Amino acid sequence: MKWNTRRLAEVADFCLGKMLDEKKNKGELLPYLANINVRWGEFDLQNLREMRFEHDELERYGLKHGDIVMCEGGEPGRCALWRDTVPGMMIQKAIHRIRPHDCLDQRFLFYSLLYKGKTGSFSPLFTGATIKHLPRQNLAKIEIAFPQIEIQRRIADILSAYDDLIENNRRRMVLLQEAARQLYLEWFVRLRFPGHEHTAIIDGLPNGWRWKHLHTLCAEGDGIQTGPFGSQLHQSDYSEEGVPVVMPKDIVGFRIVAESAARISDDLADKLGRHRMAEGDIVYGRRGDIGRRAFIGKRQTGWFCGTGCLRIRPNPSLIDSRYLFEALGAPETSGTIANRAKGATMLNLNGALLRSVPVLVPTRLLQDHYATLVEPGSELCGVLADQNQKLRAARDLLLPRLMSGEIAV
Repeated sequence: MKWNTRRLAEVADFCLGKMLDEKKNKGELLPYLANINVRWGEFDLQNLREMRFEHDELERYGLKHGDIVMCEGGEPGRCALWRDTVPGMMIQKAIHRIRPHDCLDQRFLFYSLLYKGKTGSFSPLFTGATIKHLPRQNLAKIEIAFPQIEIQRRIADILSAYDDLIENNRRRMVLLQEAARQLYLEWFVRLRFPGHEHTAIIDGLPNGWRWKHLHTLCAEGDGIQTGPFGSQLHQSDYSEEGVPVVMPKDIVGFRIVAESAARISDDLADKLGRHRMAEGDIVYGRRGDIGRRAFIGKRQTGWFCGTGCLRIRPNPSLIDSRYLFEALGAPETSGTIANRAKGATMLNLNGALLRSVPVLVPTRLLQDHYATLVEPGSELCGVLADQNQKLRAARDLLLPRLMSGEIAV
């Protein structure tokens, strides 16, 4: 069956998000998506920011179920399908919102754009020498091939089955991570830990608890270490295969998304071996969105700490690594870290700024008890993340064959 081909401007409406201007912005304070929140086929809703939108801007810049969200800059072309994950979500200037006409199924158009973006079809439309952009006038030129609406829906149903499973797994991971966070808050912030009724409070802390500087809890010598300098690792060193190099963009929802990570050869990773990570390490984003962190488990052992990250290596005789990972996200500790970040246009951290960050250290017995309770949930998150990686790979194998009409449905 012959498919129709039309330019995107003929089959969809699109809008660029609102310009950020704190002095001029008025109205209701609402969350918004920036390009850092959009990945290939998914959203990273960690650390959402808010901006004021006036009543007459809500329709223009607001998202509805089924809207397609695409990055205009940075790594333009990344897109995902909005599913009402967060109520009242808006978009800012780095984001295109795309709404198809009745001739196109929303999901079908999304998968068509996802396929084109992943295969580099947008590249000739980019502008900019160093930072790439996909401006509105070029977005309008993208050609979309599509069959009858019934066939579009059948294609979308097949691909959506994979994404529905991915989303279910993602939600389970969020719930497991939230359970660990809530247990931490209950025990170590609200101080309702096992045995709290019989524990004396001395100078505002339970007996045996202390505040200690982070560097005193880490391995000697290289306990807090920045990733390699640019002079050590060049763009030409990256390859399709090899050891994953973890950068802040690869830390999503307190885990590492390996599919998005650049890679280097084993020989180069060994040569710069001090930046390889070990089980129990914590990788912490030091640029831009301060607070991104992930725990290094068995699956990530030997992976490489990238230039935009810090590697924190706890001393296991002084603190439990699972406990320390959650403690770094505690309100008081994370606030201290964020306040120490420097930079006018992009916030930055370094090892020296983290050394004296105060960390609450309860008794070792309580730390180990906490770790025992959260470890199974963390392991399950790893299993679910592996499942999602396989589901994405299976979906992406089908994607070109379905979107080209090679497979009849």
